[in-house]
Amino acid sequence: MTDPYAPTKDDRFSFGLWTVGNPGRDPFGLPVREPISPINIVENLARLGAWGVNLHDNDLVPIDATPAERDRIVADFKKALADHGMVVPMATTNLFSDPAFRDGAFTSNDPAVRAYAVQKVMRAMDLGAELGAKTYVFWGGREGTETDAAKDPVEALNWMRDCMNFLMEYNLDQGYHLKFALEAKPNEPRGDIYLPTTGAMLAFIATLDKPEHFGVNPEVAHETMAGLNFVHAVGQALAMGKLFHIDLNAQKIGRFDQDFRFAAEDLKGAFFLVKLLHDHDYQGPRHFDAHAYRSSNAADVWAFAAGCMRSFKILQEKVRVFNEDAEVRDILATVKTGSGDAGWWQKVAGGYSSAAAAALNAHDFSRPQMHALALPYERLDQIAVEYLLGVRS
Repeated sequence: MTDPYAPTKDDRFSFGLWTVGNPGRDPFGLPVREPISPINIVENLARLGAWGVNLHDNDLVPIDATPAERDRIVADFKKALADHGMVVPMATTNLFSDPAFRDGAFTSNDPAVRAYAVQKVMRAMDLGAELGAKTYVFWGGREGTETDAAKDPVEALNWMRDCMNFLMEYNLDQGYHLKFALEAKPNEPRGDIYLPTTGAMLAFIATLDKPEHFGVNPEVAHETMAGLNFVHAVGQALAMGKLFHIDLNAQKIGRFDQDFRFAAEDLKGAFFLVKLLHDHDYQGPRHFDAHAYRSSNAADVWAFAAGCMRSFKILQEKVRVFNEDAEVRDILATVKTGSGDAGWWQKVAGGYSSAAAAALNAHDFSRPQMHALALPYERLDQIAVEYLLGVRS
């Protein structure tokens, strides 16, 4: 029997080399698994039904590789992609591991570091474009402070803006036409990271020279760390046409960045996230920026990767039946019809005119009717829970 939850290329599932390739190292412990080569990662992800593999520059090419070594590594990787029908939908730059970036990359107080960071990104964009990437993600893991005595945040954001504007011009000048997606995180590894939320990134984008080429790459764990509602962050990005990429994982509120398997925590939140992406026909990559448990052995890493994709597919099916449920449709139709004055809303939605404003101002709305409107959201939420618990199908 065909497994209805088996992933296919049409699902556009992707993983980073750094995700399944994570050796289980953490701040308190050494690696527990042997490194996995990029070629082996491509082979295994293809076997599991994934569509794409993403990378930082140094996930593939060591930072001190010679040009000849770089070309050999890239050629071998491209051959593996072709042999296994895999793509590279997104690329990014490691601007956080090297000690040069200990005070930031684009926001370092050292102007030489800022210039070096821009150079490193240009070279990594060259690599991403060569591999066929369509989106370029910027995560500023070191763009912040431990003490505000060290750096003026206005000056730092001005430096970041200069870097982003320069890199976009390089992107267009080279004919790459990569979409730039900015990724927010509140803290870790810095004590505080600039532009800590998706909303902050969206506001920053509006200040750039060519904001139409910039969007966001929200991550479940990053918004959840700060106790925020990730579905709402993604909704804001969708409403603004700025959801260029998305990082899927799981996270407990208020903890360090856990990067658990997708839907391993907050199953209801994961359900409503999948529903939002489905209902608004998100066609971009579904990227799993997650890690297997440190307790996992090599085999369990691939069980982790398969689990991410399977959980997404299962939740997709739950969303489908929830959306088609007659009681759900009836509740939503009733509350959206409201208390009967929908025609007056059209005077607002249709755009301002003096006549519309005058008519709206003169109308006598019935507050008692509004008070009496039933909003059975407890029932609606319980239906969702019952689908998730498997007692309703």
